[in-house]
Amino acid sequence: MIPRYTRPEMAAIWDAQTRFKIWFEIEAHAADALADIGVIPKEAAKAVWHKARDVIFDVGRIDEIERETKHDVIAFLTHLAEIVGPEARFVHQGMTSSDVLDTCLNVQLARAADLLIDDIDRLLGALRKRAFEHKMTPTIGRSHGIHAEPVTFGLKLAYAYAEFSRARERLVAARKEIATCAISGAVGTFAQIDPRVEEHVAKAMGLTPEPISTQVIPRDRHAMYFATLGVIASSIERLATEIRHLQRTEVLEAEEFFSEGQKGSSAMPHKRNPVLSENLTGLARMVRAYVTPALEDVVLWHERDISHSSVERMIGPDATVTLDFALNRLAGLIEKLLVYPENMQKNLDRLGGLVHSQRVLLALTQKGASREEAYKLVQRNAMPVWRGQGDFQTLLKKDPDVRKYLGEAEIAEQFDLGYHLKHVDTIFKRVFGQA
Repeated sequence: MIPRYTRPEMAAIWDAQTRFKIWFEIEAHAADALADIGVIPKEAAKAVWHKARDVIFDVGRIDEIERETKHDVIAFLTHLAEIVGPEARFVHQGMTSSDVLDTCLNVQLARAADLLIDDIDRLLGALRKRAFEHKMTPTIGRSHGIHAEPVTFGLKLAYAYAEFSRARERLVAARKEIATCAISGAVGTFAQIDPRVEEHVAKAMGLTPEPISTQVIPRDRHAMYFATLGVIASSIERLATEIRHLQRTEVLEAEEFFSEGQKGSSAMPHKRNPVLSENLTGLARMVRAYVTPALEDVVLWHERDISHSSVERMIGPDATVTLDFALNRLAGLIEKLLVYPENMQKNLDRLGGLVHSQRVLLALTQKGASREEAYKLVQRNAMPVWRGQGDFQTLLKKDPDVRKYLGEAEIAEQFDLGYHLKHVDTIFKRVFGQA
């Protein structure tokens, strides 16, 4: 985790103190269940809670023990015994390290997902507000980076709203899939611990019991979780790239907010660069980079190995922290985005009416011209305009072959900007509902 790109709420989930607190809760809830079924004394389970519930664990002491034992869970249990006393011998009865580690990791990933869902909700709110603000603000749609036909800026934002709505649904599903608990003991057979303990711990920790674990929770769940984060990162980059293009000097249809005192370049005082969007592009690359290791973690030897462990210690915090930061940065960018309708109109008019070429093509076919002939006539008049030699509508009106099919008024009718926007309401209803 890099402090520059870390928000405190998400970082707290991955803090060592938080991790040890979750480990303790897993062990203490398991002790409660073991006491309920008569495996350990009820007084012992109560003592664990009473003596350690409100303790701030000594991370330095745990690290010191681990340097000797070379085992993190044993180090923690040793420190816990120092706090609890003789009753600690009843802790971790029949359990294995993965019961604690895997269940804790899934608690952390579920909590991280909750924050990420909140982040997406903030972004969706910003996109919705700005989409309705510019619902009918005309702008040019581009294909291959080239002017195509008119759209509205509200539609551009509606596209993003729909995409992040899907992202939210995927993240909710990924959270559900990751939120499982395994307290099944060595090689996952429950030979040394009753399945009722797992059910109790799962309920207490807000999880569901893993149907079958092989000492570890199956890593296909984690692969899907991180793949979902990767797809969300790609959606972030798609929108960020759109903004970067729109802020180019030759386009300048939208621009990141530039605060008083902000400086864009150490050398050129005039610069106002799309630094937030460029930063988001880089952050998205990092989140996607964590997907492949998560996919490779699915493959473990037999019932358990720890080849996944080092990977997850890094990608768990890094992927969630980075995506959390990126989503909030994108939401703030959209909330403050500067939009320039006058430049959008200027760019719409830049090609001398060529953006209406398809309407002219269709009008010619409806008046009897073959599609091949119509295409030839339209393109013949479009190419001079592309080279800056005249106005498209004027050239069409002067072309005798076009005039065989269309009168001046009929030609002019094909240049109505409003024609392209007649179904904006329909699209908005599909995306946002009836509101």
